[in-house]
Amino acid sequence: MRLFGLFKGKKKDAEKDAPATDEAAIEDAAAGAPAEQDDQPGLDAGLEKTRSRMGSGLRALFGGRALDDELLEQIEEELLLADTGIDATHAILDTLRREAKRARTASEVRQILRRTLIDMLVPREPEPSQPPPGQPWVMLVVGVNGSGKTTTIGKLAQRLQAAGHSVALAAGDTFRAAAVEQLQQWGERVGVPVIAQKTGSDSAAVIHDALAHARSRGIEIVLADTAGRLHTQTNLMDELRKVRRVIARFDETAPHETLLVLDGGSGQNALVQARQFGAAVDVTGLAITKLDGTAKGGVAFAIVQETGLPIRFIGVGEKPEDLRPFDPEAFVDALLGDSGTTK
Repeated sequence: MRLFGLFKGKKKDAEKDAPATDEAAIEDAAAGAPAEQDDQPGLDAGLEKTRSRMGSGLRALFGGRALDDELLEQIEEELLLADTGIDATHAILDTLRREAKRARTASEVRQILRRTLIDMLVPREPEPSQPPPGQPWVMLVVGVNGSGKTTTIGKLAQRLQAAGHSVALAAGDTFRAAAVEQLQQWGERVGVPVIAQKTGSDSAAVIHDALAHARSRGIEIVLADTAGRLHTQTNLMDELRKVRRVIARFDETAPHETLLVLDGGSGQNALVQARQFGAAVDVTGLAITKLDGTAKGGVAFAIVQETGLPIRFIGVGEKPEDLRPFDPEAFVDALLGDSGTTK
């Protein structure tokens, strides 16, 4: 089951009594579901702080000002202040230097930059692994405390439940009693089972129990929480590797997604976390949260450029619907104030 297929939804009543089908049939049914209502204005509002930080130099360029050294310096400073990163910033500036000379109008410059930024956010996707028949699709969710990891799991569970999928949550953050309680509250709110043990229990054992529970009851998806650990805590990173080994013994194709949750407000520290977690547990995707509260949303470009990891979700507010599947075009349009233009 491909990740984004999970969020298209499926027709509950039509498929309730239908026999199991292959992956293509599931995708066909999902594609027939109503599309999620576009909320570009909500995304624009959520990225307002980053847009303001990145914007005045680019707006001057789009307004027709000549691209001289002074303006290039201003744009560079604004991009760096938004934590776009040195490599990504230089790539953007190189494009502007090269293409702005060829463009005949400010509108053409805008469209050239827009396409450059979108391309920077679209890494090459590896072929996703699929669970064998009868096994759940497993997402392992990792990240440091305070990144919004447990809340992200709860919001994902709500989206999946609303899309017609059966979900179980694994309370694998056994180091914090509050994390287990928080996940249980989400389970009650959404109406999905939460597999948990007492604080201090073995995290890998909890997640294994959740996988066994899901398989025995025919549950499609397991979202597994893990302890919020700093990327510098070697012993805890070793524990996370153990969790992955246990999951792989249950199903050699799992986990099918390892999602790293990053606080967008942490700036370049998020890039360090992406490197360290990626080395420890083979991260396959990212969720960048709390972008509505920071002017450092440019870090998305830095992370994708350096790690090659795709952004799966972004968080731009407190409501469940404010955690949204990542759309590079919509993201760039929100940063450029481009949502009303013709693509």
